[in-house]
Amino acid sequence: MRSIGFIIFFSIVMLIYGSVNYYLYIRGLQLFSLNQSLKRWYIVIFWTVVASFIAGSILERSYSSAFSEWVYRVGSFWLAFMLYLLMAALVVDLIRVANYFFHFLPLFTPQIKFKTGLAILALISVIIVAGHINAITINIKQIPLTIRKSGSDGKPIKILMASDIHLGALIGERREEKLLKIVREQKPDLVLLCGDLVDGEIAPVLRKNLGRHIQEIDAPLGVWAIPGNHEYIGGFNKTIPYLKSINIRILQDEVVTLPNGIQLVGRDDRSGTPKPLEQLLATTDSTKPIIVMNHQPFRLDEVTGQHVDLHLSGHTHNGQLWPFNYVTKAMFELSWGLKEKAGTTFYVSSGYGTWGPPVRTGNRPEVVIFNVKFENK
Repeated sequence: MRSIGFIIFFSIVMLIYGSVNYYLYIRGLQLFSLNQSLKRWYIVIFWTVVASFIAGSILERSYSSAFSEWVYRVGSFWLAFMLYLLMAALVVDLIRVANYFFHFLPLFTPQIKFKTGLAILALISVIIVAGHINAITINIKQIPLTIRKSGSDGKPIKILMASDIHLGALIGERREEKLLKIVREQKPDLVLLCGDLVDGEIAPVLRKNLGRHIQEIDAPLGVWAIPGNHEYIGGFNKTIPYLKSINIRILQDEVVTLPNGIQLVGRDDRSGTPKPLEQLLATTDSTKPIIVMNHQPFRLDEVTGQHVDLHLSGHTHNGQLWPFNYVTKAMFELSWGLKEKAGTTFYVSSGYGTWGPPVRTGNRPEVVIFNVKFENK
């Protein structure tokens, strides 16, 4: 049944992807009025770029190499171009429809159409380049937090949270080293990695030996991680053993008590078969601090009233590409940021890395620092 469901889902995605690109292809032909020679080049280049994301994804899964990574990178950037080209084309077509009824535009010559097309491409290119620079410029967000329970020693601690690192074909050693540098600069007592450490397919991770710098992170209370949906996408039975082999401690529906008395609850992702939160919390002491790590921020109501002090999630990327932030806001009670609810502090991170296009528009990647102090009630 799962294979049939996947085939149906894949077919729908390919139908949408093909239809959008065919629409852009036709609009490009109409806008630029190319001669026969240039038209042939346009056809070859356009459909090669369109196919690059699919081809790169298949190659990275079956035969990961520097070449497949390059193909996948081209295709990933095309996804961002495709989004904004589609938005621009729809706006132009809406203006054309309005002009058909109200005749407010002058007659466009082929030369004006050509220049208009170049201007649109230039603007979108600037947006993509700026979005890529934004995607690799990490914001370090400091949040003061008071937990009205006592730890074993009562001393304040610093917790570093990062989610959605997405190590793989596009996010490699350089970004991993950057995270290690941030951790060393911030000197946290505890590091929490809230899912999607791996982008999906494990092959490029193995090829580039990724993750080894994360195991260099040294924090007095440890470095703890949980699975995300992308650990399942790439094959849970391959990804988790690899992460454990490089000494990354994965909590999968587990509770650990840290030396200072904090109880850390690491939940399995919804892509698996997670245990009910109530069952996990039954093993905790509600008078001591409780932190829950849960990759996808669904059903926040099940947390309230459970004596959880801090609930940490990622997954949403805060939409990553505008205007998808409006989609994630509609899907999740909390798409990004901080929220207090019935005695529990919730935080959903916009994430460290990216999925698909290595581009962010309208939001920032982040590492979050919680400066926690404890107070008895």
